[in-house]
Amino acid sequence: MATVIAPAAPAEHGTPEPTPADARRRRFPWAPVTLLTPALIMLVVFIGWPLVQLVVMSFQEFGRAQIFGAAPEFIGLDNYAAVLTDPEFWAVLARSIALCVVSVAATMALGILIAVLMTKLSAAMRTAVSVALLLAWAMPALTGTIVWGWIFDTQYGLVNWVLTRLTGTDWTGHSWLIDPVSFFAVAAIIITWGAVPFVAFTAYAGFTQVPDEVMEAASLDGASGFARFRLIVVPYVRSILLVLLILQIIWDLRVFAQIYALQSIGGVRAETNTIGVYIYSVSMASGDLGAGGAISVILVAVLLLVSGYWIRTMLRQEEQS
Repeated sequence: MATVIAPAAPAEHGTPEPTPADARRRRFPWAPVTLLTPALIMLVVFIGWPLVQLVVMSFQEFGRAQIFGAAPEFIGLDNYAAVLTDPEFWAVLARSIALCVVSVAATMALGILIAVLMTKLSAAMRTAVSVALLLAWAMPALTGTIVWGWIFDTQYGLVNWVLTRLTGTDWTGHSWLIDPVSFFAVAAIIITWGAVPFVAFTAYAGFTQVPDEVMEAASLDGASGFARFRLIVVPYVRSILLVLLILQIIWDLRVFAQIYALQSIGGVRAETNTIGVYIYSVSMASGDLGAGGAISVILVAVLLLVSGYWIRTMLRQEEQS
């Protein structure tokens, strides 16, 4: 006689049956926290605690005397008031933002363009381009700045030599670093040159994830290359591009090594300070660590606002998609 197997009773009130993942979570409820603990400890030790000390220092009078052992004095918001009422701070901040906007725009445009070109190249050419990008990316910022300083050298620089040959005018002796405008033009070139490889590699990795079937269907429908890129590729990799944009804004707004090295080569420090170099000058050269801490906290607040805005925009777009 055949055995009749009764169907399983449905879960009450429409509650879904527990899955194996739910069972594992009940068995090891602390597993995620345990796995994240080493990373959280590293963040607290190397980022959290120094940030707390920086904030505390920004409310203190912390000068050369305190460096040599004197007790710091709590002065409230005096450091912030002195910084925010200093015209030099606002000039430096505006200068830094302008340089950041130019560098980020150039970096994103060139990086995305190179990434698109890499998708069209043969394997051999793509390997050659990748090696060239890696060489530029692997070079330390200080070393790269020194090399570019030689290229723009007043007497023996390649740029002056080429301009002399092309224009018929003697450019020997022309300094690109004395004038603040040309100084920041050179700085933007150096910053962009060092940042383009990261954007190109990351964007290329994103472009390769776009389904070929979708691109072929759009091509058969008569969509141009630019239309396919704008309407298909960009929506697929929008989150990647937003993350790249956030990172570039953060990195370029606090740039230090390139500006400091160029100033050492021939720039006028008082007219070419950016926020990173300005913090160093106030803290180390002037010895006012309290004011330097206040400027640093203001910079962190600006970066958090920028990052928060773009992250919220990215999350909102992901929810709508």
